Amino acid sequence: MAPFLLLLLLLGVTGGGRAVGQPSDPTEPMCYDWGESSEAAVSVLDGEAGWLSCPLFSHPSVYNYTSAQSAGHNLLWYRLLDGHDLEQPIMNSSRLSKDRERLWLQPAAANDSGQYICMLRNKSSCSKIAMRLTVLRRDEAPRSADCEPPAAAAAVREFIPLQQGKTLDCPDLQDAARMAEATPTVTWYHNCSRHPFWNSERLQRGASLQFHVMIIQYQGPYFCIVQYQRRGRVLQFTRRINVSAVYPPIGSKTPHILHPTKDQVFTVRPGSEVRLACRALLPFILENPSWDMWWTVDGKTVDKLADHQRFFQNNSVLKNDFEDKTVESVLVIHDFQSEDLSREFNCSVRNEKGSDSRRAQLEEEVSLPSVELGCGLGVTLVLMLLLFVVYHVFWLELLLLYRSWFGTDERHTDDKEYDVYISYARNSEEEQFVLSTLRGVLENELGYSVCIFDRDSLPGGTITDETLSFVARSRRLLVVVSPGYASQGSQALLELKAGINDMALGGHLRVILVQYKPVQRKGWVRELRRARVALALVRWQGDKSRELTSRFWKRLRVELPVRRVSSSGDTALMRLHSQNSTNSQTGLISNMVKDSQKVFNSVA
Repeated sequence: MAPFLLLLLLLGVTGGGRAVGQPSDPTEPMCYDWGESSEAAVSVLDGEAGWLSCPLFSHPSVYNYTSAQSAGHNLLWYRLLDGHDLEQPIMNSSRLSKDRERLWLQPAAANDSGQYICMLRNKSSCSKIAMRLTVLRRDEAPRSADCEPPAAAAAVREFIPLQQGKTLDCPDLQDAARMAEATPTVTWYHNCSRHPFWNSERLQRGASLQFHVMIIQYQGPYFCIVQYQRRGRVLQFTRRINVSAVYPPIGSKTPHILHPTKDQVFTVRPGSEVRLACRALLPFILENPSWDMWWTVDGKTVDKLADHQRFFQNNSVLKNDFEDKTVESVLVIHDFQSEDLSREFNCSVRNEKGSDSRRAQLEEEVSLPSVELGCGLGVTLVLMLLLFVVYHVFWLELLLLYRSWFGTDERHTDDKEYDVYISYARNSEEEQFVLSTLRGVLENELGYSVCIFDRDSLPGGTITDETLSFVARSRRLLVVVSPGYASQGSQALLELKAGINDMALGGHLRVILVQYKPVQRKGWVRELRRARVALALVRWQGDKSRELTSRFWKRLRVELPVRRVSSSGDTALMRLHSQNSTNSQTGLISNMVKDSQKVFNSVA
């Protein structure tokens, strides 16, 4: 009965339990071989003391050393050294000794590495199990820093609440004390620093290390080196303790699920891979740090489902805040089926203080017509590109069309008399351009009322007052910029200043600059240089600008007041009035040009 129970309890051994066939001597019992136990493997430093514990006694309910001795069982040790083929019995010596269920190596040597077998037998039964011993050189031991003491044995974890105290005992110290001839001594290290440390909050009391107040800086690896005497020799071994700070055991330590929330819905698509993520906060419990997190489908864990091949669960720690963990569990469902929508998926979490569970609500994803959507998006992009090109090429035409449909005719909103007042240099070339070209097109073709001082002013008036009056009664001041502008006399300069002042005072007058000929910036007067920064500039390009459909006239119309298409009668009447006005003033133009210079000089 005992071997059968041992089979159930020793599932951690590699190779499982297998019975060895009948021996050649029929009086010898059949021996059960449990293979090699991975959990019983031992690592020890070359030159340090170490021991092997027989795994057969790891479960006292099955085998107890005292009970086995009373039943006539004998514990035998064998070893199969690396590079050898035959098992060798181990006999007591000055370096190798047996103590109850342990085999001591005091000290271990490099050639001790290999497989060790403990066999428990009597006349009627026999069981044996193997374990691995690895003897490391000091430079082979894993270390975080070269200054740390080397330690081959697996590290022990200790948790100390912040702002609280605890006593650290060196692991396996009592075992060494049983083999020692005198009381063992213990030397403590923190990282690379040897006790005594730089403060009084960590003090050694006998063989133990006392923490009075735990703070974050005291975390990290601690090393204890145990030295003892046996048979005239000084032996030692090193153990490592990883100390971590945790939150004090106050407040609620019950776990709770963070995601999914109670009203969250997962959108899934049949036939695809679905991933259901669940996140939970697990507070650390010092007395029992164990926890568990799992998924259930229709009340069954994943491994118990009939179609468990389609389900896979993966747990990972997202955050570790002083051992308070935020854990994520992802349930992967391969080839999600429509029938899965009616199944109940629950995420659960548990620790020593309680548990929490949350159901994942699923809904089928509404499929979008991808082909139609792609075609529609493509057509939209092409249309947007075409509209961009059309606007980039025909933006003037589009702006004029918009103004003609939705623009407001300023003649209905103000009491101005003229649409445009033209300011230009008084010389033959600019005068010919203004009277023949600008005036002709603006009045005869576009239907604007144009004011030209030399044509529309009456003889005998004050030039300054009339100039200011004309500018104030106009909606636009059109300044013809040329190399001679504002240098042929003060008439043009007065007109420019009047227009700029009207704009600055919030009037309805707008100034338009028309560059008749290229002008160097240093040749511009101060008022023109300032106006050029904020005002529109329309360039005349000679013969290219003579056609009414040219870019010059379109740009100019954008700056001028909105003028809708007039009836034929109104247009003819406007042209007749313009022609009569021109003829009646022809004889006065040249005289007024000559007199204006004298008058303005006297005013200045």
